[in-house]
Amino acid sequence: MEEQKFYHTTVLLHEAVEGLAIKKDGVYVDATFGGGGHSRLILEQLGPEGKLIAFDQDADAWVNKPDDERLIPVTENFKYLRRFLRLHGHNEVDGILADLGVSSFQFDTAERGFSIRFDGPLDMRMDKRGELTAAHIVNTYSEPQLHQLFEQYGEVRNSRQLAKHIVSARSVQKVQTIASLKAMLAPVMKGNPNKYLAQVFQALRIEVNDELGVLKELLLQAAQSLKPGGRLSIISFHSLEDRIVKHFIKRGRWDEPGAYEEVAPPVMKPVNAKPIESSDAEQRANPRSRSARLRVGEKL
Repeated sequence: MEEQKFYHTTVLLHEAVEGLAIKKDGVYVDATFGGGGHSRLILEQLGPEGKLIAFDQDADAWVNKPDDERLIPVTENFKYLRRFLRLHGHNEVDGILADLGVSSFQFDTAERGFSIRFDGPLDMRMDKRGELTAAHIVNTYSEPQLHQLFEQYGEVRNSRQLAKHIVSARSVQKVQTIASLKAMLAPVMKGNPNKYLAQVFQALRIEVNDELGVLKELLLQAAQSLKPGGRLSIISFHSLEDRIVKHFIKRGRWDEPGAYEEVAPPVMKPVNAKPIESSDAEQRANPRSRSARLRVGEKL
C-alpha cells in the first residue's frame, strides 16, 4: 500500500510568517510543523546562515520534511521548547510561530478519531505515544469531571445533563468508536447536531492533548527564549486559546489580575491591536480558516 502523504491547508500562511519580521541570518522556531507550509515559507526567506528549528509530536507530519540542512526537526511536543533549543545550541531565537489548529490530515484520517464525519476509534491523540484517549475519558471520568470538561472546554449548553447521560449510558455499553459515541449522545443533543458534536469533540481533544496546559508552557518558554525585539506569531482556533494568547502578550499572564494584586511588568507588547483574521477569499477556499485568529507579540 502506498504511504499516505501528510497534507494540510496552511491557514494565514503569509500573515503569520510576515508577523515574524524575518532576518536572513536569524534563528526561528516553527512550533507546529504540521504539513510544513509555514516552515517552507520561513526557509524561503532565510539566507544560508539562517536556521529553523521545527517541532511536531505527530510522526506522520515528517513525511513532508523538506531536504534542507538549515532545518532542525524535533519530533516532540513544543512544551519541550527550551530543552531542545539548548540541546541544539540556541538559547535565544529571533522568532517563534505556532499554528494551534488540528491539521487537515488529522481531521481527515478516520483512525485518528478527530472528526465527526468518519467512524473510527475514539482516540484523538496528537502524539500516538500518549496513553490518554478520548474513549478512556468518556468511559472512566466521573460525572463532575465530565460536566466541568464539557462546560469549560466545549462550552456545551447542557453540559451537566450531558455528563449525567454519559455516566448512565456507559453503565450499559462502553464507548470505543466515534459512531457509538454519536449514537450515545443523540438523545441529549441540543440545537444543530454538527455544532453540538463539534463542541463535544473539541472538549475531548483539548483534554486528551492537554492543549491549554501546553499552550501556557509554550508562552512562558517563548518569552524566555526570544531575543529582545524577537517576535511571537500564534494562530488559535477557539476563544479559550485566543484569550490565553491575548492576555499573555499584553500582560505576561493568562488571566485578569486581582483588584489588589501587584502586577509584574509585561515581557511582550502586541504588534497588532486586534487579532488578524483570514480573508473572505481564504475562508471560501478553506472553511476551516473562519475561526482562525492570529496574534503577534514582540519581546520587550
